[in-house]
Amino acid sequence: MSTTLLTPTSTPLPSPGAGTPSKPPLLNYILSFLLVGLAWGFTTPFLRRAAKAHNPPPHPLLERDSVKRSAVKRKVLGAWFAVTDLVKNWRYALPLGINLSGSLWFFLLVGGSELSLTVPIVNTTAFLFTVIGEWWVEGKVISRDTMVGMLLCLGGIALCVQSKQNV
Repeated sequence: MSTTLLTPTSTPLPSPGAGTPSKPPLLNYILSFLLVGLAWGFTTPFLRRAAKAHNPPPHPLLERDSVKRSAVKRKVLGAWFAVTDLVKNWRYALPLGINLSGSLWFFLLVGGSELSLTVPIVNTTAFLFTVIGEWWVEGKVISRDTMVGMLLCLGGIALCVQSKQNV
């Protein structure tokens, strides 16, 4: 039984919560899983390449006697400069931003989809995209064993999805 609210013009409006909310199409979930996996996995080789090539500038503040005497100051300032130097480097900051946006998308996915499907699918696609990213960025050869592992991962995703359809 749906309740309605009446406005001064006597036009019935559906009450909040009346009816059943429609679920997004399955294609939306599939694309969302793939985008999160892409954001997490494909950016990882770019992050690693930027971190390996990173050559931070000297920081005179770290050479002051007051900083050298204090282990806390030395560690805090060292961590601060390490983070700020990396974030200032666009080759690191851009993939990091994309990677972190994947975490936001994942948060939204977890709230609206089956948890026992979301986590394995997203983590598996992240692994698959990491392997593809290493091939793309570093020219790494995808070995036969890795290819078999990737196919087994895809088979595992298919089994997880199939098991939820039979319930």
